[in-house]
Amino acid sequence: METSNNGRSSDAYRWSVLALLALGVLIAYIDRTSISATLAHPGFIRHFALDDVDRGWINAAFFWSYGVFQVPMGWIADRYGVKWPYAISFGLWCVATALMGAVTALTSLIAMRLIIGAAEAIVIPASYRWIRNNFDESQNGLAVGLLAMGNKFGPAFGAPLGAWIIVNYSWQAMFLATGLVGLMWLVPWLTMVRNDFTSGLEVLRSNSTTQSVTLATILGSPVVWGGIITNFCYGYFTFYCMTWMPAYLVEQRHLSISRSGVFTFFSFAGIAIVAALAGWIADRLIAGGRNPILVRKVFTVTGFLGGCTVLLGAYAATVQMALFWNVLSLSLLGLVTANNLVLSRLTLIPKQAIGLVTGIQGVATSLAGGITASLSGWLLQVSGSYHLPMLIILVFLVVGALATAFLYRPEWAPKVTEPRGKLHQA
Repeated sequence: METSNNGRSSDAYRWSVLALLALGVLIAYIDRTSISATLAHPGFIRHFALDDVDRGWINAAFFWSYGVFQVPMGWIADRYGVKWPYAISFGLWCVATALMGAVTALTSLIAMRLIIGAAEAIVIPASYRWIRNNFDESQNGLAVGLLAMGNKFGPAFGAPLGAWIIVNYSWQAMFLATGLVGLMWLVPWLTMVRNDFTSGLEVLRSNSTTQSVTLATILGSPVVWGGIITNFCYGYFTFYCMTWMPAYLVEQRHLSISRSGVFTFFSFAGIAIVAALAGWIADRLIAGGRNPILVRKVFTVTGFLGGCTVLLGAYAATVQMALFWNVLSLSLLGLVTANNLVLSRLTLIPKQAIGLVTGIQGVATSLAGGITASLSGWLLQVSGSYHLPMLIILVFLVVGALATAFLYRPEWAPKVTEPRGKLHQA
């Protein structure tokens, strides 16, 4: 692999691997969110005899196992690199997605969702570890923004694609296609990406340096807790859109499944594009001498407050205005995406603990997914309307803005302690 004078990989290699990481995230999000189109499909609902609470639990199953495995996968990424843990997990979740088309019982469906959640837990910790080791602060916003485009275009493409396959073929064919086609990604990944750790000595060195930031130090940092809170609040809104937006558009706004997929695409395309642009603009301001923490905090707070316009969509009198506010509110949340992730997982976090901290914050994100999926289903059943579930979104967005403003302070970042022994000096 070609490297620059400072030891970093060449520009062509770095951006190529980043593109593969973004594509991997996109495939992961297609596989995890393809279920949302089926949950709005009457034939699927009748096949499994589902009520609203059942639909909420099916959506939530992925997030519970995803959350449980976030910290272990972050630990694995810190110690054994990105290439092979990612490849093995990728193959597992693609196969499990395909097998969802063959299940005939609700328990089997939930079991496959649990497997997908556990395997996909590697994606974010491994991706951020790779970015931190290969990009500088003035490039982090764009790098993370491009990575985040994968997890936004995943639902954007997944919703209409899933709806199209269901309408033209069947829900079984949809799972089979999304699972097996994704396996092609492994070919460029295995042939192009260099293993982070190529010898036992490097693994031992990683163990030594990673232990220089203790778990107690991490959990005692207000910055880490700020990241936990903001990632939960951000995730609550985005996962609501992934899991319940198609059903909302079909059941309350009376769109067809195909049209609901199209408007879900526009919402997630909007947040993806804004995320990349906001990250790039913040990078340019920082490269021009502006304070990186202040710049990214301003973008993040503005995005959380902009997302609050989602409630205007809930009470809009016409379908057109409801769709407008749905798309705009999620797009404005894109101001948060890259800048919050850079603050909470890169800028304010020691390099030695990127994977572990990302895993810990990923637990909060997965909890957001599990809670929004199940809580929204319960609120919908008891209230008979989507107004109450969307009001809860606004509350969490305000909490996210406050956490950003008050908890992201450099003096509260986790502290590095010197590891014992001479191995870390090698």
